[in-house]
Amino acid sequence: MRRFHAVAWALMALAVFALAAPSPASAQSKRPTVALIDFDYGTIDRWWGNEDIGKGIADLIVDGLVEDGSYRVIERKRLDLIMAEQNFSNSDRAEPSAAQVAKIGKALGVKYIILGSITKFGIEDKGMKIGAGGWGGGKFGVGDVGTTKGKATVAIAARMVDTTTGEIMAVAKADGTSSRSGLALGGAANHLGGDFAIGSSNFRETILGEATEMSVKAVVAKLVAAKNRLE
Repeated sequence: MRRFHAVAWALMALAVFALAAPSPASAQSKRPTVALIDFDYGTIDRWWGNEDIGKGIADLIVDGLVEDGSYRVIERKRLDLIMAEQNFSNSDRAEPSAAQVAKIGKALGVKYIILGSITKFGIEDKGMKIGAGGWGGGKFGVGDVGTTKGKATVAIAARMVDTTTGEIMAVAKADGTSSRSGLALGGAANHLGGDFAIGSSNFRETILGEATEMSVKAVVAKLVAAKNRLE
């Protein structure tokens, strides 16, 4: 009889635990869904060429949020399609109107949108061209990749906006700096394209890429920490 009672109590305890534990579907539904707009970068010198660093860094933040798993993130191609339908231009990135934010949120079915700006993206360099002579004026030649003894700095300012109210729910700012001697990108040609595109392994090996990675990781961490503020 005692054995029967022990088994019965054990089964009851398991049943209570099963009812109390959140199901995978329940945990999934509690993750806020967000969309991330390409960042504005209009306030910095565009020495790197035609690369859209606002899009590149936004993609890195998306990757970080997806990897963390705290948020459900809208797929970027779907977002681009909605942006085109809403006639959303690059000039709208920094300060989209409340009406634009509301329309995008409704079209995507998301309550929160993350947007922001890149305020620093560059190198203070003292270096030499690889395999060549010196360079003048503290700059690399057009389209060159070289070593540097200076430092690279990347600064990002992001904010999360409630699309239904226009309220700013969270702000995430971060600076990343790499001051070690190492590979740097210089010049005015489009050398951030191709092998040195933002997010590529070659870009990450440069001091500019290292500074970018530092700032992106810090912004992602702050956005993840802000999840508890959301409804």
